[in-house]
Amino acid sequence: MRVRNNGQINVVLKNGHSKKLDKPLISAPMTTREIPSHHIALKEIEEELNQLVGMEEMKRVIKEIYAWIYVNKQREAVGLKAQKQALHMMFKGNPGTGKTTVARLIGKLFVKMNVLSKGHLIEAERADLVGEYIGHTAQKTRDLVKKAIGGILFVDEAYSLGRGGEKDFGKEAIDTLVKHMEDRQHEFILILAGYSEEMNHFLTLNPGLHSRFPIVIDFPDYSVDQLMEITNRMLAERQYTFSLDASRQLREHLYTLTSVLRLSTFSNGRYIRNIIERSIRAQAMRLLMSDRYDRKELMTLRSSDLDFESEEY
Repeated sequence: MRVRNNGQINVVLKNGHSKKLDKPLISAPMTTREIPSHHIALKEIEEELNQLVGMEEMKRVIKEIYAWIYVNKQREAVGLKAQKQALHMMFKGNPGTGKTTVARLIGKLFVKMNVLSKGHLIEAERADLVGEYIGHTAQKTRDLVKKAIGGILFVDEAYSLGRGGEKDFGKEAIDTLVKHMEDRQHEFILILAGYSEEMNHFLTLNPGLHSRFPIVIDFPDYSVDQLMEITNRMLAERQYTFSLDASRQLREHLYTLTSVLRLSTFSNGRYIRNIIERSIRAQAMRLLMSDRYDRKELMTLRSSDLDFESEEY
């Protein structure tokens, strides 16, 4: 995590080993200390965060945000200045990397800390913001912001708002969002999400956008090991398991996608979920045809149930 000259915090989540910063913002021992028992809200959120695969940097950042808010309250209690800071965020990364899940957890944390009054998440995309005629877009955008008051407005594929050029109503949506970010910056949190390159271009469309997002987070693709861990957790939730051969084939397939083909739009956890759901349907047809329904067969997904060719990456 680095602080830029304009005060913006940029966080990069990495699956592998990263170089140690010369001057870390928080020393290593701080991250290993046990949280004091009276920080119940943080402990509850930490338990939920621990259910997520990977994202160690993200988990640390959420703790730091909690610490910053808590310490500011202590400063206020003793009469020191504690200026409120806007907490609007930008999430960059491919689909299926946990952006929406993290947004929901942030809402839960902030409502426990009285930063947000409700903590609910309003999900939106271009169609929810952009209207069909002059003035319609501003009204639709205002209505969404109104619904998000006390919580989080999460706009996925936000870069699509700027794809139509100067005459497109998407620009009107951007301008309306910027205005409400300023006028009601402590009443709701806006999180814009999308692919990294597209979001970088999106920031150039309005001169007020870049400075209004103090927290910018990159969500990298999962490693093969992490994808397999996600697979096992999803299977366990559904009371299924892969046979050894099916597990091996999936691992080899994921390695091809991530390390050989290096797909730039790989959908990560979403891809895993789709594979599992297709496999479950294929297994159901196989069992129906064989007329075998013992417990082990009902739980086991075999290599013949896997269908990689039908999946979009």
